[in-house]
Amino acid sequence: MAKIFVEAYGCSASFSDSEMISGLILNGGHTLVESPSESDLNVIVTCSVKDATANKMIHRIKSLTKKPLVVAGCLPKAEKSTVEKFSENASMLGPNSLGKTLQVIDTTLKGGKQIALEDSDLSKVGLPKVRLNPVVGIVEIASGCMSECTFCQTKLSKGDLQSYRIGDIVRQVETEIQEGCKEVWLTSTDNGCYGFDIGTDLPSLIDTVAEIPYDFKVRVGMMNPMYMARIKDNLIESFENNKVYKFLHIPVQSGSNQVLNDMKRGHTADTFREIVSKARSKFPDFTISTDVIVGFPSETERDFEMTVDLIKETRPDVVNLSKYSARPGTEAAEWEQIDVAKVKRRSKIIFDLINQISFENNQKWIGWKGQVLFDEKTEEGIKGRNIAYKSIFVSDPVKMGQVCDVEITDATKHSLIGKIAC
Repeated sequence: MAKIFVEAYGCSASFSDSEMISGLILNGGHTLVESPSESDLNVIVTCSVKDATANKMIHRIKSLTKKPLVVAGCLPKAEKSTVEKFSENASMLGPNSLGKTLQVIDTTLKGGKQIALEDSDLSKVGLPKVRLNPVVGIVEIASGCMSECTFCQTKLSKGDLQSYRIGDIVRQVETEIQEGCKEVWLTSTDNGCYGFDIGTDLPSLIDTVAEIPYDFKVRVGMMNPMYMARIKDNLIESFENNKVYKFLHIPVQSGSNQVLNDMKRGHTADTFREIVSKARSKFPDFTISTDVIVGFPSETERDFEMTVDLIKETRPDVVNLSKYSARPGTEAAEWEQIDVAKVKRRSKIIFDLINQISFENNQKWIGWKGQVLFDEKTEEGIKGRNIAYKSIFVSDPVKMGQVCDVEITDATKHSLIGKIAC
């Protein structure tokens, strides 16, 4: 039996995969350790969504090759040759191949190399897991997506949509709560199309999960605007339940319909506007998070200005900003690229804008009083979330999983600052 180190990068689904890999490792009789210096074998669950991220993965893979190594997650599935280039002896495990975890690990420990990138028929719901955060249960509700975006490797890594049954998800959520979780994340490659392949949809899932008779919060994960037209009215109604954080992550990517068309996003800027308007009309303090890419190959100066205008108009609370990077295997990687200096200038303009809007949005929370669930340890201390999933820090001593009444006394561009209200 071996000592194994597991680490993960990327989205919540990637971290969920690492929790399940760790659970399978323990069930297989092995031991988990805190550092690669203590291990007999290392496992890295990778992300390959951007150039910068992929480069970080390569650096980390190279640093772990002194011991037997399993490279899991999106990078080996999307760029097998890249992994082999920097670690020719590493075994590989795809994001939908978790059923082969122990087999791959045992082969690697014996000095062999196994490539397990094919999708297995093993559902990710109900697998044993070792939680990275004892307060938060990450529940994958589906794998893959229905999109064909020209800039994204996710389809290459995760494949077509495969939704898990509501009953199985509910049982998994119940397990998470019974084992001490106070918050559940419903996550997948794209929550917006959840259930379309099995005759159901996301609002139906949220409603059913929220009916579970325990005291907990639900965070609904990322969903692309493309499929929102089919579910938006019922989705907003689902957020009426007090267990559901008033928070949506909707990646718009661009304010230009031409760029969105070139990206094959399947939505328009007005789709995003409508969702934001509906959510905030129903819940004035609703938190909107989005993603924006600047410097996509076909983006003109006017296209860029339309993105700036959309951000000014909709004023999202969180914007995950990326400079476009060509990812191997994607359609847009073959197109003529925009000058790096121009992309950098555009990125700086939006960076400054979103920092200003985030700060102004957060300032409006000063004086608010309400319940906060403290759910995350950071370098600054234990962080909490209110009903709108706003990050909140207090100087008072608090414990993970604790729920307190808090008064907001100050705000920064990234978080709110408060005190325990007696």
